Amino acid sequence: MNNIHIPPVVKNLLIINVIFFIATLVFSNNGSYTLVQYLAVFYFDSPSFRFWQPITYMFMHSPVDYFHIIFNMFALYSFGSILEQRWGAKRFLIFYFITGLGALALQWAVQAYEVYSVLGSATFDVSQSINVTQDKMELLSSIYYGPMLGASGAIFGLLVAFGMLYPNAELFIMFIPVPVKAKYIMPIYVLVELFLGVGKFQGSVAHFAHLGGALIGFILVKLWKDKNTFYNYYE
Repeated sequence: MNNIHIPPVVKNLLIINVIFFIATLVFSNNGSYTLVQYLAVFYFDSPSFRFWQPITYMFMHSPVDYFHIIFNMFALYSFGSILEQRWGAKRFLIFYFITGLGALALQWAVQAYEVYSVLGSATFDVSQSINVTQDKMELLSSIYYGPMLGASGAIFGLLVAFGMLYPNAELFIMFIPVPVKAKYIMPIYVLVELFLGVGKFQGSVAHFAHLGGALIGFILVKLWKDKNTFYNYYE
């Protein structure tokens, strides 16, 4: 894994993400980030939703938390490079986008359930007045007007794929002085995200999107590795 060259898809994904991040900072005004409003993704029933957002959100990152893009791009380089060399450019790109879309699908499903639990429907006209408590109104407002952005869903797909394909690879994790095998690290990551998501910790983090990317990544690797069905389709 040392001295690995950056394959073309990973290289271009890195470049695109950095360009989007710089553009987000450039096209800002007094803490208002215009590109976040248009290129991050909103709940499908939100008045701010646009049809291109399910793709563009994967290239957007928090303009106020630099660790968001640093961690994602480091993981993309570290694990994505190995996977692209194994699968080839086309298969890797397909995997990346499908896991990113799967992440969004699970996040939307959870949000739809939350809206339904309040209103009895997954959609409603936000211009209409509704009789709900302040807490419920805050929940609806966060769903309808809170954007989701970042490559984290696809990155979790890559992490799971790496753990499945290279289970005995030893990795160094921050604050742990000894290397740990990937087959132990990846399940722990998933369980932590599940715990944080169900417990509604760190409300600004889309934990179910991470889980969605991980789940789709697991399914795709099982298809490609065990049955080879989906894998051969794209030859």
